[in-house]
Amino acid sequence: MKKTGLTLLTAAIGGLIAVGGYKLIEPKPFVSFQTEQQKVNYVKVSDRSSNLSSSGLPDFVAPAAVSTPAVVHITTTYRASKGGDDVSEMFGDMFGMTPSRGPQKAFGSGVIISADGYIVTNNHVIEDANNIEVVLENKKSFKAKLIGTDPNTDIALLKIEAEGLPILKFGNSDQVKVGEWVLAVGNPFNLTSTVTAGIVSAKGRSIGLLGNSGGNPHQQFGPQQKPKANRAVESFIQTDAAVNRGNSGGALVNMNAELIGINSAIASGTGNFEGYSFAVPVNLVKKVIDDLRNYGTVQRGYLGIVLGEEVTAEFVKEKKLKDPDIRGVYVGGVSAGSSAEAVGIKPDDIITSIQSLPVNSISELEEQVARYRPGDKVDVTLLRNGETMNFKVLLKNQDGGTKLVHKEASPADITLSSIEALPLSKTELAKFGVQSGVKISRLGQGLLKDAGLKVGFIIIKINDQLIKSPADINDALAASTEGLGVEFIDPREPNVTQTFQRSIRN
Repeated sequence: MKKTGLTLLTAAIGGLIAVGGYKLIEPKPFVSFQTEQQKVNYVKVSDRSSNLSSSGLPDFVAPAAVSTPAVVHITTTYRASKGGDDVSEMFGDMFGMTPSRGPQKAFGSGVIISADGYIVTNNHVIEDANNIEVVLENKKSFKAKLIGTDPNTDIALLKIEAEGLPILKFGNSDQVKVGEWVLAVGNPFNLTSTVTAGIVSAKGRSIGLLGNSGGNPHQQFGPQQKPKANRAVESFIQTDAAVNRGNSGGALVNMNAELIGINSAIASGTGNFEGYSFAVPVNLVKKVIDDLRNYGTVQRGYLGIVLGEEVTAEFVKEKKLKDPDIRGVYVGGVSAGSSAEAVGIKPDDIITSIQSLPVNSISELEEQVARYRPGDKVDVTLLRNGETMNFKVLLKNQDGGTKLVHKEASPADITLSSIEALPLSKTELAKFGVQSGVKISRLGQGLLKDAGLKVGFIIIKINDQLIKSPADINDALAASTEGLGVEFIDPREPNVTQTFQRSIRN
């Protein structure tokens, strides 16, 4: 008698798999790009104590050589016209798209962050695109799958079917210093593999690019006041490295060829570079792409405070503060039932650091909080009446709880178009003890691969419909409106029939 193993695939976490009768179902481990990348052997950029050429000038040759192969050219196709707006006119059309009445193309850049084909870019590079093409430095072209987007940070995650790709190692944007040399790598004006150099001009810069509008733009809401869906997080690294149309989604790297930011915007009245560019810091990017990969959506934690204003010399004078050197963010209010209220944070407090990192501006505070999820505890240091106080705050979601949000699958998310299968021979039917079934001969990225299926696995049923031929797969999929259940056999365990299920909510 065959044993039955149950694999329950929940949305965005990736899957719960159990094999054998009555085994406990265990969640699939959280996958972090940072953890995966530590397994890669990186080439050291330089063994010298300084990045200077023989002439004594800064030497960009080594970091450019390491970075360029890991930056891709992205071309997108749109069904309809996508016009500009005041923001794009002010900060420049970074994705190189010209308004058109018919189908149109746009272009940008992306950064390879895993050897198996994950790529990070800007949301505005791929937003509303119906086709995304990725071209590597070696001119190989791939159709990309969109894993997820976060308009609030202007970050998107793509996936191509490839192995052994060159990648950029993550740096630490917290350690980036104003004045240090950086390189911007991308594809401006469709000129592939372009490198420009500059210095970091400022950090924690908020420029109003991502659409915070209406009400208090710096409010960390509690459960009684839910945050708006368009709550943007802007804490850009500002540089004077030349960045132009098509650079969006490209890499900002330090002299060790480490990724420290994703280039996103320019300050321009003409649409072309006029002196300053802005990049999303990589420490924020890492959290966003881990969320998109594991949950399908970004997990946002909230303190539950109304951020009043940044502490300036005028503020110190107005509030008659004793220490003229105080830096931080003034708490204008605390929401009822919020995380901040629970630990005793009060209006008029001045927050000076999050997780021991100084927050001298509202944008820096918001970036630090945005790196954590509901259920995480963060250390908050503040000043109250001249006294330093420390709190450990449990972050909550927009509903006042700590539950993580999972993006529900839609029928469009469930596709088996990347699967090819062969009918089973009489010998194979007898071996596996089944009357019908097909054997997977090719399996691309998607639901079945995420569930653990591989080439050689036998598919017996889809939603209780017997699969007698490869054509039956598409027929069964077309009828899958409420959910998807697949019964299959791993050839390494020919006497064990396994099942995975996925619910769908429209």
